[in-house]
Amino acid sequence: MDLELAGRRVFVSGSTQGIGYAVAEACLAEGASVVVNGRGERRVADAVERLRASAPGGDVSGIAADLADAVQTRSLLDALGEVDVLINNAGLFDVAPFADIDDEDWSRYFEINVMSSVRLSRRLLEPMLEKGWGRIIFVGTESAIDVPGDMIHYGATKAASLALSNGLAKLTRGTGVTVNTVLGGPTYSDGVAATVEQIASAHSMDPDELKSSLVRSSSLIQRFIEPSEIASLVAYLASPLSSATNGAALRADGGVLPTVS
Repeated sequence: MDLELAGRRVFVSGSTQGIGYAVAEACLAEGASVVVNGRGERRVADAVERLRASAPGGDVSGIAADLADAVQTRSLLDALGEVDVLINNAGLFDVAPFADIDDEDWSRYFEINVMSSVRLSRRLLEPMLEKGWGRIIFVGTESAIDVPGDMIHYGATKAASLALSNGLAKLTRGTGVTVNTVLGGPTYSDGVAATVEQIASAHSMDPDELKSSLVRSSSLIQRFIEPSEIASLVAYLASPLSSATNGAALRADGGVLPTVS
């Protein structure tokens, strides 16, 4: 299917690996001009090089910036200019007991999981509204709906991000701009894969066996989701074909949420 993304300019935050990288790769394959982002110059350059290898002739570039830092984010936005599609993917997650999450941790999670999207959207939404077309997509999580007891700081900040997305959509009424969220489920990203391999090595286990044991019982697909599967839905929402979808939270969670909406 032609998603009609050719000629569109797409910025993906936090896209040197995992879901963000898969989203950049999917949009690039559809003919979009893609700008990737990560905290370090080397990692951004490596991601750009890999994307160019996967899509020879594709228009891809990168900007390094720590989006938890307001000053660096402002510099990135100055260098970036206008885009047709903003994909708010950058985020942090880990498992921690609630009592051990101090104020500094909460602030760090809020800065990257919420404020990075606030700052990017605040600058990039207005030009989209002025030209009458644009897409803002939040890469969210089912943990924003069913907050895990051992990841409260993650779930709470992603719930705030979901609310931000819904509120921004109301500013687009009657325009060709849309704002939506993809609620991803447990995904076998680079970070998760590295953790699984580390744990398996420490306990002399087969990584594939450990991976299978970690699949949640509520999952209907009974496996981890691949980053490319999340990316496919994000790419669709980025396209002109998704024009009737706005203010929505679309699930790509593998069926782990027990609700019908």
